[in-house]
Amino acid sequence: MPGTEKDGLAAKGDALMQAGMFEEALALFEEALKLDGGDPDLWNRAGVALRSLGRYAESVEYFERSLRIDPRDRDSS
Repeated sequence: MPGTEKDGLAAKGDALMQAGMFEEALALFEEALKLDGGDPDLWNRAGVALRSLGRYAESVEYFERSLRIDPRDRDSS
């Protein structure tokens, strides 16, 4: 199935991350997580956004959540 709403939000979030708009990207990743909280890549992307904002303790929680969902997730930071 071509792109889902979750995928669209994630792609927009990625573009915002590239533009240095971390708060806005985080908001989109959080919205995508409401649609699919079992996607380890979304948890990782949100963790990267949090880390970029200097919210390190929160970012660790998100990275750990990503790894709990998929311990073999090579993209986890």
